[in-house]
Amino acid sequence: MSAFERLDPALQHHIVNSLGWRQLRPLQEAAIEPLLAGDHALLLAPTAGGKTEAAVFPLFSRMLAEHWSGLSILYVCPIKALLNNLEPRLARYAGLVGRRVARWHGDVTAGAKFEIAREPPDVLLTTPESLEGLLVSRRFDRATLFRNVRAVVVDELHAFAGDSRGWHLLAVLSRIQRIAGASLQRVGLSATVGNAEELLQWLVAGNRGRGRVVAPAAATPLPPEVGVDHVGSVANAALVISRLHRGEKRLVFVDSRARTEQLAAELRVLGVRTFVSHSSLSAEERRRAEEAFAQEQDCVIVATSTLELGIDVGDLDRVLQLDAPGTVASFLQRIGRTGRRSGSRRNCLFLTTSDESFLAALGLLRLWSEGYVEPIVPPAEPLHVLAQQWMALVLQEGGLPFDRWREWLDGVAGLRDLDPGKVGAVWSHMLDRQILIESDGLVSFGPEGERSFGYRHFLELMSVFSTPPLFKVLHGRVEVGQVHSTTFLLPTKGERALVLAGRYWKVAHLDWGRRIAFVEPTDARGRSNWLGRSAPMTFALAQAIRRGLTQPPEAVQWSRRALEELEKLRQELSFLEEGGSVLERTVGGSARWWTFGGRLVNTALAAALGVGEESPPRAEDLFVEFELAKGGAGTIVGRLQRLSELPDAAFAVPIDDEALDGLKFSVCLPPAIARAMLSQWSTDRAAIRAVLSGGTRGIES
Repeated sequence: MSAFERLDPALQHHIVNSLGWRQLRPLQEAAIEPLLAGDHALLLAPTAGGKTEAAVFPLFSRMLAEHWSGLSILYVCPIKALLNNLEPRLARYAGLVGRRVARWHGDVTAGAKFEIAREPPDVLLTTPESLEGLLVSRRFDRATLFRNVRAVVVDELHAFAGDSRGWHLLAVLSRIQRIAGASLQRVGLSATVGNAEELLQWLVAGNRGRGRVVAPAAATPLPPEVGVDHVGSVANAALVISRLHRGEKRLVFVDSRARTEQLAAELRVLGVRTFVSHSSLSAEERRRAEEAFAQEQDCVIVATSTLELGIDVGDLDRVLQLDAPGTVASFLQRIGRTGRRSGSRRNCLFLTTSDESFLAALGLLRLWSEGYVEPIVPPAEPLHVLAQQWMALVLQEGGLPFDRWREWLDGVAGLRDLDPGKVGAVWSHMLDRQILIESDGLVSFGPEGERSFGYRHFLELMSVFSTPPLFKVLHGRVEVGQVHSTTFLLPTKGERALVLAGRYWKVAHLDWGRRIAFVEPTDARGRSNWLGRSAPMTFALAQAIRRGLTQPPEAVQWSRRALEELEKLRQELSFLEEGGSVLERTVGGSARWWTFGGRLVNTALAAALGVGEESPPRAEDLFVEFELAKGGAGTIVGRLQRLSELPDAAFAVPIDDEALDGLKFSVCLPPAIARAMLSQWSTDRAAIRAVLSGGTRGIES
C-alpha cells in the first residue's frame, strides 16, 4: 500500500478529483506515515515546497478516521498576514471533507469571535498571543473551546524558536494541553535550518511520543541566478530597478521600514507601478497591495521580511535585495519565492548602497556557497517568560496556589527545569515589588501588577515583545498605517510631510492625545521614523566576509561596479592575506583591531579591554577601535596578547539600560538576574576564544 493510499478514502478522492492533483510532492508523501501514526514531526522544505498540505492532509485523515469533533487542530503562524493568506486554501481543503476553518487574531471582529466560540470550527488559524488572550479571557469558555484539541501545526517554526516568543508559544500549548487532557501531536513547518534535530527536540521536549524530522531529498533544481551590483544609494537602486526586467513582476526586499518607504517613493517618482508591504501599514493597505501585486505583471512590490514568510503574492519573475539580509536562512526564503514555474530558475540580485552592505552581501553569499545555514538556538533561561506565565495563570484561574504553576507548564522543559534558586529569586522580587501577592495560599495581582498588567491592562500581558509608541495615520477615515512619534518631534520649515505606503503625505493635524496624524496627499518629500535595533552581525558572517575578500564565491555574477568595489576593498584591507587578527594604526590617530568577530564578540572583547581605561574601546562589526595612548600600537598589542590569559568569566557582553528596558517583563526580574540573562544570550565564548587563538599582528597605516 502506498503512502497516499493510507489516507482516508474521501480525502484521496478529493485530492485527485476535486483538486486535480496527479501526485503528491515528496514531502507530502513522506509526511503521511509518521503523522498518521500520531508522531510529532518537523517538516522541512524550501519555500513553496508544499509544507502546509504535508501537515494538514494526514491530520484531516486522522480527524475523519478517529471521528474528531469540535476544535481539534490549532494552526499557529507568526504573523496575521500569513493566517489571512492561508485561510482560503485551508478552508477549501477542509470543506472538501465536510469540515470548517476559522481565523482568530486581533483584526477579527468581536462578532466573528463570538460566533466561533458559539460553534467552534475544526481548525483554528491563530497566533500565540491570540491563544493567550483566549486562555485568560472571561468572555469565552476555554474549557469547552479547547477540550477536543488533538494536534497543533506551527508554521514557520524557525521564526518562533530563536527568541522569547518561542518559549511563550510552548507555554501556551502546555496550558491548552492540560485543558484538553491529552498530549497534543506537534507538527512544525520550516525551511532549511542548520540544526533540525535540535529544533524538533525543542518543540516536543517534555511530551510523550516519538518525533521525526521529515526532509526528503527534493529534485535537483536548475542552478540559481545570483548577482551583485554596487549602486551606492537608494536613489540609484530605484533607477536600476526601474530599468531592469521591465514587463516582469519584481519583489524587492529591504530590511528596514524607513528604507522600504524611501525606495518605494523613489520608484513611483520614476513612473514604476509600485506597491508596499511592511508591518506598520494598515491591514487593509497591505491586503490591497498584495492582492493587486498578485494580479498584475509589470510592477514592483517593496517589502520587509513580512513577505518572506510564505505569503502568496502570485507567480514572481524576480527577487531583488536592497543591501543584504542578516542570515542565509532569510536569503533562502527570499530566493525561494522565484523559480516556481517549470523550467525557470530561482534568482536574486543584490543592490548594495555602501561599503558595509557590500561586505555583508559578500560574506552572506560566501556562507551560502559553502552550504551553511544558521542553527536556531532558543534563548537560555527564559525567566521573564516564566514571570509572564505566572501572571497569565493568575488571570486565567482567578488566583492559584504558587506551587500549582508547574502542573500547567510541565510540558515546557525550558521553564520546568530552570534553576530553582533563580526561580525563587524572581518570585521573591515579584512579591517585594507587589506585582503579585500571596494570601491564604492563593496568588493574585498586587497593586503594582494590577496597575501594569491587570485586567484593565491585560493586553500588555498577551505578548512577550514590546510595541513602541506609534501614531495612527489617517487619510480621511481610512487608516494608512502607523509611524513612530519621533516622526513629528523635529522642527521643520514649511509643511510637515511623511512617507507611508510609498506615497508622500502632508500632515494636516496632529492629535497628540489620541496619537493620530491626519494627512493629505502632497508632492513634498518627507520621511517617517520607526525605532528598532537591527540584529548584530554574527561571528559566522563576519568570518565569511574575510574569506569572501580573499576568495569571493564563484557561483555569483558580479557586475562591473561590484568588481570595482571588491577590488577597492581588497586594496584597503590588503593586510588580511596572512590570517590572524590585525592591529592597524589609522590616519586619525586611533587604532583598529580587525578581528572579524561580529558585533557581539567585539563588544565582549572591547568590554574586557576597557576595564580601568579612561577611553574604553568601541566595538563595530568587524573591528574594535582604540584611542592611541602613550606607547602607541605596541602597548595595545601587548594588551591584546594578554587577553587570552583571562578566564571565560571576563568575557561577557555588557548590558546597558536601553537593552534592559527593551526586555518585556524585565520589571519582574531582579536587575542582576535580568542583566545576566541578557548577557548570556549575547555572549559566544567559543567565538571569542577562536578570535584570540589566531594571534594578532601589528602594522602601521
